[in-house]
Amino acid sequence: MEFLKIENLYKVYGGDENQVIALDNVSLTIDKGEFTAIIGSSGSGKSTLLHAIAGVDVPTSGKIYLNGQDIYAGSSERLAIFRRRQVGLIYQFHNLIPTLNVVENITLPILMDRRKVNKERLEELLHMLKLQDRKNHLPNQLSGGQQQRVAIGRALMNAPQVMLADEPTGSLDSRNSHEIVRLLKESNRKYGQTLLLVTHDENIALQADRIIRITDGKVTRDERQGVRRSAGMGT
Repeated sequence: MEFLKIENLYKVYGGDENQVIALDNVSLTIDKGEFTAIIGSSGSGKSTLLHAIAGVDVPTSGKIYLNGQDIYAGSSERLAIFRRRQVGLIYQFHNLIPTLNVVENITLPILMDRRKVNKERLEELLHMLKLQDRKNHLPNQLSGGQQQRVAIGRALMNAPQVMLADEPTGSLDSRNSHEIVRLLKESNRKYGQTLLLVTHDENIALQADRIIRITDGKVTRDERQGVRRSAGMGT
């Protein structure tokens, strides 16, 4: 079932001779619950695409629909609520608040909306992320892998419809990288969330249901379940 639809997306930075086209007429559809890896070299536009879907980098032109709704239609306040409640965004660098402990960092999106924390879900996440005995620790008391697990917990706390991970293993060693990808796949299966993961690592990409390659802002390859699609053939 179609969940995410991207139509003729352009993103241009700068102007005149300094103009950079980061996304060049990108059109895609993503099914609900699909685990998609977006792969490409540095500067290819893969992170820009993810950030546009997340509502944090407004496209120059084109449309992005989530469950049939144009995410950029309406006010900036509506867009901010969309980001907090519908999207779980994970970066390479964990972006944790250094003065907040594990539980406070994970529940931050809920508290920002002045809503009551679902303690059952919190405990479920702490167990899944193996952070039960670290919940009162500050970020500087955690390893890099543990900090990234806290970031995943924060992204999952709102039970978002879509999880967007931008190079989530980029600053981790191979053991922690494997664990982070395993957790994201577990969340994808357990909660039925649509997962888009940006990476430059072919081995990580091969674990996805689908691989989309971005080159110079364009989709140049689309592979799903052994079926290859070149640019312009649709999804």
